[in-house]
Amino acid sequence: MKEDRRNFVAFLVIAAIILIGWQAVQQRFFPAAPPATKVVNGKSQPLPKPAADPTADSPVATRSRAQVLASTLRVRIDTPALAGSINLVGARIDDLVLKRHTESLQKNAPPIRLLSPAGAPNAYFAQLGWRGGPAPDAVWRASGTVLAPGKPVRLETASPTGQRFRIDLSVDQDYMFTVRQTVLNAGAAPVRVAPYGLVNRTGTSKDADFWTMHAGPMWVGEDGAQYDPDYGELDEAPTTFRSTGGWLGFTDMYWLTALVPDQGQAFEGQFRAGPNKSYQADFAMAERALAPGQALTTTSRLFLGAKEVRVLDRYADAGVKQLDYAIDWGWFYWFEKPIFYYLDWLFRLVGNFGVAIILLTVTIRLLMFPIANKQFASMAAMRVVQPKMKAIQERYKDDKERMQREVMALYKQEGVNPLAGCLPVLLQIPIFYALYKVLMLTIEMRHQPFIGWIKDLSAPDPLTPINLFGILPFDPPGFLHLGVLAILLGVTMWLQFKLSPPAGDPATQQVMMFMPWMMMFIFAPLAAGLQLYYVASNIISIAQQKLLYARHPGLREAPAK
Repeated sequence: MKEDRRNFVAFLVIAAIILIGWQAVQQRFFPAAPPATKVVNGKSQPLPKPAADPTADSPVATRSRAQVLASTLRVRIDTPALAGSINLVGARIDDLVLKRHTESLQKNAPPIRLLSPAGAPNAYFAQLGWRGGPAPDAVWRASGTVLAPGKPVRLETASPTGQRFRIDLSVDQDYMFTVRQTVLNAGAAPVRVAPYGLVNRTGTSKDADFWTMHAGPMWVGEDGAQYDPDYGELDEAPTTFRSTGGWLGFTDMYWLTALVPDQGQAFEGQFRAGPNKSYQADFAMAERALAPGQALTTTSRLFLGAKEVRVLDRYADAGVKQLDYAIDWGWFYWFEKPIFYYLDWLFRLVGNFGVAIILLTVTIRLLMFPIANKQFASMAAMRVVQPKMKAIQERYKDDKERMQREVMALYKQEGVNPLAGCLPVLLQIPIFYALYKVLMLTIEMRHQPFIGWIKDLSAPDPLTPINLFGILPFDPPGFLHLGVLAILLGVTMWLQFKLSPPAGDPATQQVMMFMPWMMMFIFAPLAAGLQLYYVASNIISIAQQKLLYARHPGLREAPAK
């Protein structure tokens, strides 16, 4: 009895440490998306777009974006997915918004702004040119006023020494620009040129860079996807690499700017920090000598847009090496992608992401039912042999080695597998992690509602009784923000444990009764979609337990003496 009490006290101490330290662990390994709504007086209201971080503004940003855009000649960009303009000074793509994605859930919220011109706050732009070519601020002539799918635009300029430069720009229905660069040496002497491309941004990503999700510089080379360096490392020293095929750029949680050199040619890539808290990704092809009358043409691409899974997969299938790895799927890539596609299919079928999660849960539970059936059969067998096992433990309590041998012999004799009950738990780990990644990383799940107050299943549940469902004017922090779904998770888990066969000793029984309430606090800061998955899973488990008890009625009885 004293040993049981000591075990239970030890568990309480460990549980307290877990709850206190979980906030730091959760922020490091399982960060939650920022809430999209706030409950005020019991009603869910969309949160406005957060103010821009003033430290991300370049000290040279002296004018508003509108003033900068109005100060130069431009070619308008208009596609089903994008709107913006190309600056004819330097041939820069420096003005771009994403039509399909808004800043917040508020009515008439503006579209996501991806690129802004130099000299304005949060400058972010892409440029392609030539080393040994026109100056970065050269003025280009355009063949048209609008760049759209099926309506390419040609930009032209010349140097004082007779070289003619041409950029043929086209764009598809989504986020890929094709850039065909041609230089003709019409001068009297040989010249040396090297095509290049760059993406330059002021400040770091507003999305934090975590172990489970990357936001920052990223590149794909001959050795595959590389999620290094981070911004802090670039402040210390630049990073360079060489590759044939691949790409490089900057990734946020949902957005990507990527330079895609000709996939059949070698290039040198570089990431570096610049003045005014800017960061640049650039590539350069090998330098070529052009004799008078010779021309050189290279074709590169630019991905500027949202990391929509199907779009990235399509570009990867079309030859852009591992562009789909811009989503940091992690270790369970092979498992997460099928879950995403199945969940997305369910969503398209029923039109509600929360309902799709419930249907996914039902599917997983049906697939795991044979395993659960074997688990209950194993538990029933364990209860039959439990008196014999206790007798062995009592008989050989002073000889641990002999005790282990006799127990294993008993398992073999009775055909019992003590680890069979662990399999469903172990299978839940990759499922949980995969669903977490799908909810947090895929933009298809961003701002997806369920019912009532749950407007964004990728963010924590905003409704909590701690502040009387929004009546009191404060928001409990972290794991103290016990949303309705987190409370339902604890209650359903408690009911599930109550229906389970009683443990062999009182201390274990007490631990099992305490566990649901600890899990309730642990899950509170996580995405509402994860909580919904576990609530649905617990409810289905309770129904399965009822059915399995009917098949194994001996589990309800106390173990034989």
